[in-house]
Amino acid sequence: MAIPKTSILVVAEAHDGAGSALTRELLGLARDLAGSGEVAALLIASGAQACPDLIAHGADRVYLCEQEGGDEYEGERWLPQAQRVAREAAPLAIFAGHTPAGADLAPRLAFRLDSAVATGCFGVTAGDGKFLFTRACYGGNLRETISIESAPAVATIRAGVGIARVDPARRGEIVRNAVEGVTSRTRVVARERELSAATSLEDARVIVAGGRGLEGPDGFRVLEELAQVLGAVVGSSRVPCDLGWCPHSWQIGLTGKTVTPELYFAVGISGAGHHMAGCGNAKTIVAIYTDPQAAIFREARFGVVADYRKLVPALAQAISKLDEGKTT
Repeated sequence: MAIPKTSILVVAEAHDGAGSALTRELLGLARDLAGSGEVAALLIASGAQACPDLIAHGADRVYLCEQEGGDEYEGERWLPQAQRVAREAAPLAIFAGHTPAGADLAPRLAFRLDSAVATGCFGVTAGDGKFLFTRACYGGNLRETISIESAPAVATIRAGVGIARVDPARRGEIVRNAVEGVTSRTRVVARERELSAATSLEDARVIVAGGRGLEGPDGFRVLEELAQVLGAVVGSSRVPCDLGWCPHSWQIGLTGKTVTPELYFAVGISGAGHHMAGCGNAKTIVAIYTDPQAAIFREARFGVVADYRKLVPALAQAISKLDEGKTT
């Protein structure tokens, strides 16, 4: 049920002159919830290049705050601009992506606006003039649905909740806001991007993820063989990342990335709630684990009780032969 005449403000993150995939999803979600109300976007960037993309994906108005030095998030610069725009737009709700930037900005913004925040939401509904936010609690073992009595309700939302819709013919307004001088106590001296797969975890259609059950970094070499024949991206639960078996950028879960692939292989993953919070919306989960009582089998559509060292290479070989048969 949509809330009529409701204004929702989406904090946009832009890269290469366009809104991020999650920002586009949030605009689609806001558009669905707002009904006939207005959806606005806050863009703090080096220029207006991303404005047409935000409008095409559902924004009626873009508040543009131009900053020097690129589109990267800087909390001390973004916070006062977001506060000023939020007071000007007076929305009932403010949505930000559950990203490092959103998770840093949203609680601070809620405090400045004398409101409250719901973080890491994987469900948002509207009714009776209120927004209801569903999120994980108790380490991902339970779910809670909360409403925020104060306005604006501030929330960070995970990937896969909204649906991005684009209409290049949409028209909207761009409101330029003068960036007030902000003295930052920090400065960026250098940026280094970690080399990663051509497809990010968030955009991957197939993911092969490993957990503590791999028993060491060599287990991820086994998973990479399967990922290669599937055209998949490799991910991980929290423990292997903490132990240094794989990069932290591979982490999926409550404190990692949220993914929504068509196919998700969970190898050596027990199925703890904090991990399932990041992959539970996968269309199909295939579990490979040695303990038949593991929680992952309650979440999986297909499950195999086996030693991954024997099963995964055999599976990769079988898929390769199928591919060879198609090309001959």
